[in-house]
Amino acid sequence: MFGAYASHGLSAWADPEQVSQVKLASQYQLLHALALLMTAILSSFYVSRLLTLSLYCFSIGTLCFSGSLYYWVFFASKLLVLITPLGGLLLIIAWLSIALAMLFSQRK
Repeated sequence: MFGAYASHGLSAWADPEQVSQVKLASQYQLLHALALLMTAILSSFYVSRLLTLSLYCFSIGTLCFSGSLYYWVFFASKLLVLITPLGGLLLIIAWLSIALAMLFSQRK
């Protein structure tokens, strides 16, 4: 929804950098929603605390990363801009956790 708004309505009042930030946030949100779904499905086949860690990191990381970018654009405040890298770090941890879980976990 935010991606469509960025493409069609946001450019009427926002500068190109803000439009770019909303597009980036919506792309990351979509990608990591799919990753969250994939991880939930994997959790039904594998016993691994790493997959649970990954679920939490994807959820919180996406909220921090995309949410802080949305907040910056829609509220014209850089108050949460320092949370963006934290969200990115959590997303990296989530991807690494999935990789390690697939290497070391047992099937149910």
